[in-house]
Amino acid sequence: MYTIGQVSEMFLIPISTLRYYDKEGLFPDLKRQSGIRQFEDHDLENIRVIECLKASGLEISDIKHYFELCKEGNSTFAARKQLFENRKKAVEEEMKRLQKTLDLLKYKCWFYEKAIEDGSLDGIHAMLPDKLPEEIQKFYDNGHK
Repeated sequence: MYTIGQVSEMFLIPISTLRYYDKEGLFPDLKRQSGIRQFEDHDLENIRVIECLKASGLEISDIKHYFELCKEGNSTFAARKQLFENRKKAVEEEMKRLQKTLDLLKYKCWFYEKAIEDGSLDGIHAMLPDKLPEEIQKFYDNGHK
């Protein structure tokens, strides 16, 4: 058993957020002793799932729906799997977008490092768009898609 303070420290989540999750019904089986919340290992797993789904862009109302599906039992396995498939796809798409952003940033860092080294942009402009060093070319190409 864990107190709300211990759980807050473990997950670096404010106590107020954990109370909010509880109020929203995200801990359906949370035990209380004299009104004090007592978290068990399955509650910690719920927090991991909540934080994962939040990080993937899901709203609390949709996370609540997931836990409602869980309460309905085995007949909702397919719906729950679909929710995770959809979130996985959304995260993969976001990662692609972020990789493009990172590659453009890497290219521009190289660009200005080379400009400082050369004292001009002439050498860089002579390499554009397809005669850059191999690794930099990859950054350029992905960043300019």
